[in-house]
Amino acid sequence: MSEDRSAKSTSDTRQSAVGMGEVMEPSADSRRPDVPHVVEFRNVTKTYSAGLPNAFTAIRDINFTVADLPNKGEFIGILGPSGCGKSTILRLIAGLEPQHPPTVGEVLVLGRPVSEPGADRGMVFQDYTSFDNRTVLENITFGLECKGIPRRERFELGRRWIDHVGLDVKTDADKYPHELSGGMRQRVAIARTLILRPRIILMDEPFGALDPQTRMNMQDLLVSLWREVEATVFFITHSIEEAVFLGDRVYVLSAAPGRIMREIAVEPPDRPARQMQREAKFQETVNYIRDLISRLEAEGEAPLQ
Repeated sequence: MSEDRSAKSTSDTRQSAVGMGEVMEPSADSRRPDVPHVVEFRNVTKTYSAGLPNAFTAIRDINFTVADLPNKGEFIGILGPSGCGKSTILRLIAGLEPQHPPTVGEVLVLGRPVSEPGADRGMVFQDYTSFDNRTVLENITFGLECKGIPRRERFELGRRWIDHVGLDVKTDADKYPHELSGGMRQRVAIARTLILRPRIILMDEPFGALDPQTRMNMQDLLVSLWREVEATVFFITHSIEEAVFLGDRVYVLSAAPGRIMREIAVEPPDRPARQMQREAKFQETVNYIRDLISRLEAEGEAPLQ
């Protein structure tokens, strides 16, 4: 494992090794007060329609910190049963209503309480969010246009990002969203986010609608782009394989109201997804998490032994 990963694995917090991962006590970075935090949740609870008969608590007492590591952003995968509040966590970081603000507790980004959305945070959704009346190039450069970047400059940068995400500048730049496949449209969405160089990237099931082969290709692409932009990524997925492949760490939430039940540090991806995901150590980690989530779904909030 990397030096950074090893520094986190002190004897008082390590529980056990599982395949290519280590099961930790949440949150690993709370042991590193000397390192600034990119994101911090302090006893965060979110209840929708609080005080009303239909009140619903999505997450309860969420505590974690993610360190601001120099020249390196961590990749945090978030897994858990359906309805456990994964998207609530992402949208609280983003500062999006109605998830923001928390009912109880505090969400901090770069040491400051989140008050609203900001350019330091970019979000990629599962649903393709391209503007139908804009070309690929115009979609990718939309954020730059909003920032007042001159057309020539933003289009030059946009063409570079078309190439970065594996599209063809000559044949794809002037296409409209309806002319693109699902995988191509998601590449556009990723480019539109990363071209702005956000410090934090929030991804909510971005590959959920893709076929398995395209999904693996997108995973490999995301790893290479993430290393280039050096951002901290929070990635929601229902695919355990995807979370284990992409993540530096994986948070496993309980059934609603979601609480972090396990934090698992995993080896970073250093080879293609289709190769790494076949290995026995990888599958051991996946099976551990799958069994854990099955128990969470069956037991609800009952404590795990």
